[in-house]
Amino acid sequence: MNGTPRLLNRVLLAVIGLALLVSGVLAIVLAAVPAAGPWWQARTASLLAAVDDALARTQAPGGGSWLWFAAAAVLVLVIVLMVAWVANQGKGRADVLAASFEAREVAGKVVISGALAEQALKAALAERTDLVSSSVQTYEVQGRTGLKIRLLPRQGVSPQALAADVSELVEALDAALGVRTPVLISIGAGTRSKLGRAERVR
Repeated sequence: MNGTPRLLNRVLLAVIGLALLVSGVLAIVLAAVPAAGPWWQARTASLLAAVDDALARTQAPGGGSWLWFAAAAVLVLVIVLMVAWVANQGKGRADVLAASFEAREVAGKVVISGALAEQALKAALAERTDLVSSSVQTYEVQGRTGLKIRLLPRQGVSPQALAADVSELVEALDAALGVRTPVLISIGAGTRSKLGRAERVR
């Protein structure tokens, strides 16, 4: 529901994973196959010779090669791109759930904070013994503000019944606030839900 660049993240993970896989396979081959050592040394020697030749051909008038400046510029560009990539992670969080100018009793703008809805739903969900954990966050997607409710139920809890109960809580919240808010209910499962046990009352 947020603005995280998921496609870019997956592409980067695929590229990094493939590079690590190739490096690992190469290291295993070099360690396990005796004939791979001389071949690798010959390849690296030819590569180093090609680099030295390129540096010699690109000598600057004042000495040194301009390839070092190009490499520094590429590194700076990579750093800028990495900072921009990190800044886009989790983008879309919003502080204001709704705002209106149509209040008759109060002159001005009425703003409903997203924290109000988050705390109200968290308090209601905290009383449920069929949940291992829950979280409520406010996001802005395509110009609209909505709530993302993530639930981790205990093993054996019906997702349909849980979604219906949470929908009733959201409808009650909408009635109390006077606004209808888009809501995404995400029901997950994991090790905590399998190992967690409901509390027993004797």
